[in-house]
Amino acid sequence: MKLTTYFTKFLQGIRPTENQRNDCKTGHQTLRDRLHAYEDLKSILVSTFLQGSYRRATAVRPKGEAKLDVDIITVTRLKREDYQNPDDAMDIFVPFLDEYYEGKYQRQGRSFGIELSYVNLDLVITSAPSEAEEEAYKSQAARTILTPEDIDDWFFKKSWVPPEERSSQIAFLEAIRQEQEWKTEPLWIPNRDAGDWEETHPLEQIKWTWGKNARCNKHYVNVVKAIKWWQRVHHPDDRPKGYPLEHLVGVCCPDSITSVAEGVTKSLETIVADYSAYAEYKLVPCLPDHGVPGHNVLERVDGEEFAEFYEHAEDASEIAREALDAETKEKSIEKWKELFGSKFPDSGNSDENGNTGNSSEGPFVPPPRNQTGDLTPRRYG
Repeated sequence: MKLTTYFTKFLQGIRPTENQRNDCKTGHQTLRDRLHAYEDLKSILVSTFLQGSYRRATAVRPKGEAKLDVDIITVTRLKREDYQNPDDAMDIFVPFLDEYYEGKYQRQGRSFGIELSYVNLDLVITSAPSEAEEEAYKSQAARTILTPEDIDDWFFKKSWVPPEERSSQIAFLEAIRQEQEWKTEPLWIPNRDAGDWEETHPLEQIKWTWGKNARCNKHYVNVVKAIKWWQRVHHPDDRPKGYPLEHLVGVCCPDSITSVAEGVTKSLETIVADYSAYAEYKLVPCLPDHGVPGHNVLERVDGEEFAEFYEHAEDASEIAREALDAETKEKSIEKWKELFGSKFPDSGNSDENGNTGNSSEGPFVPPPRNQTGDLTPRRYG
């Protein structure tokens, strides 16, 4: 059974809480405002925008005291040919980080990781697009923090603006229909481990996710969250995980699904049907990245890991099919709970009339913060 209102309750329980979402917004907006105001970076900074599961609405609630991660892309005019060593390009941002995040950041393979008491920020430095593309990266379409769960009419086009800024929805839609989407080239990010730059195209990942969610009757991002939660509950050490798992689900989830239950079941069954030979011979499929087709999203997964993941997905697909085809609500709930654990509602905690009970989160009261955007007091010397 699809158990629509049970899945609604379940998804409420695995999404980041309102507090966590507000912490993400405070953290990334403070960082972005500081970057754009920092005098020594103004000549090279084009724009900043969000990527990652937070932007795509595919993030699930962290375990225990863990914090959410937010990825911030910083588009610069730096020329790769001027910085053969990617570390030299990253060095330009060190004075900024020392001023605002001293003792809270570290240099990572492809980014700076900033750990605050309430959120983790990943600052990704990218090398220059052409001047012709700067307008696209400065646009509201690129910089918006809205997700597929917020609105369903986001387009990477010049005329796109958030709903609250539209004088007429009809006029807005007409203008959008007459425009082509921006076609941008991949950005380049430093890979310190390889000592070189590599391509990335986060806007293409965002565009693809938005389109897929529309083709799936707005269920796709919730299918991704549900399958991520299944993995966390039963096989947290499995790989692929994170975005590679999300990408795999995107490839396997059929368009035009009519419920999350159907999407979960058919995505797992497609994984089983399409990748059995890979698992048998301990090989890893090649899944081209959106926008950078030469990059295999699963390149960091080895054959043994994929075979183990496949075995777990095969078991999960059988449970999901039993749950979807169950003849009674009680049996369906039992099997969905077997798949998703205690976050899936018990019989009686929700009903098919839409009565899902009161939220346990309560009203959001923002915690006090100092000028650093952090929750803890800090003294500058």
